[in-house]
Amino acid sequence: MSGKPEAGGFTGPGNPEAGDHLEALASAAPPSRGPRRPRPGTPARRPGSLRRTTTHTSLRPDGLLGDVHLTAAGRDLWTGPAGRSEVRARATVEAVVEYTGGRQLRSLRIEPQRAGDRPEVLRGRSVASGLRKALGEALPGESPGSLRYQLLDDLPTAVLVSGYAMGAGGLHIPRSSFDFHFNADICAGWATGASLLTEADRLGRVPHARGPVAPPLVCVGDDEAWHQVDPMSPHAMRRWRRLDVWRPAPEGPVEVEAFFRDSHVDVDRIETVVHEYLVTATLEPDSLTFGDIRAEVAVLPWPECPSAAASARRLLGSRPGDLRTRVRSDFTGTSTCTHLNDTLRSLACLPDLVAGMAGANEPY
Repeated sequence: MSGKPEAGGFTGPGNPEAGDHLEALASAAPPSRGPRRPRPGTPARRPGSLRRTTTHTSLRPDGLLGDVHLTAAGRDLWTGPAGRSEVRARATVEAVVEYTGGRQLRSLRIEPQRAGDRPEVLRGRSVASGLRKALGEALPGESPGSLRYQLLDDLPTAVLVSGYAMGAGGLHIPRSSFDFHFNADICAGWATGASLLTEADRLGRVPHARGPVAPPLVCVGDDEAWHQVDPMSPHAMRRWRRLDVWRPAPEGPVEVEAFFRDSHVDVDRIETVVHEYLVTATLEPDSLTFGDIRAEVAVLPWPECPSAAASARRLLGSRPGDLRTRVRSDFTGTSTCTHLNDTLRSLACLPDLVAGMAGANEPY
């Protein structure tokens, strides 16, 4: 992957260079906005590591009020002690969602297909409620830590966040058709009395917060740092995830680094960052419990949002395998963040990745 700009979009992970005036426009924010420090580039792959990268790209080819056409793609890449790489898994999910009609899943295609798959279990459901609970039925026998499972697990919130494109395009839900306070106190950003709801009451609509211009996520000299991604068209949203797992010392803890970014492309084809976190952790080698875990905020839309980063510390001493259940039940209210919660959910795949790393003895 060259990361080189092309006509009509950008093939690599990131944003084409924007002019100074556009950078200034995206960087200028009123005091009621959150942190705006997106991370440039992608770290080099470490010898003896597994890297899982995924993207969920939401397009609106029929206009802002049309169906969301989502393509999710991912790859697990082993990098051996000598630096040679081997693809352990690839997967894609293609879905069409009727966004303004209850977010019904119109169509779904999963690759690779496997005997016993039942994607029809998910078709016709609302991705806003209950889809994640049905994944075990749709992929019977599939490990919840598999790449295919993770792409589907991340689909509901990737579709939800794609609604940001509507506000960015000038379509706002008016007070007359939506109770802004219905979602009050579901997370730090939506806390009662916080900036978001205060501005919503003043404007009579949910406010739109434009983020900073997205620095490219390319890794200089490494075309395999990310899986291949297609260009993003205007009004597109993309959810980026990178999860690195490695063990610096044979008897030491397992190191974990999880990067997350939501980005949006506007009508001028400028990609800006909506949300961005970096979660780092260690796992005790025998018990696979969290010996340490920290969440660092890079970009969030509202000043109250970063307070939720401390919630990640609740996982100290626990195991990652049950994170999807635990996050749903325990990580609620104004001390949490929806987007950090989803990043913590994604760590449920760690037992599978650590097992794959332990079984990788190839002298690459």
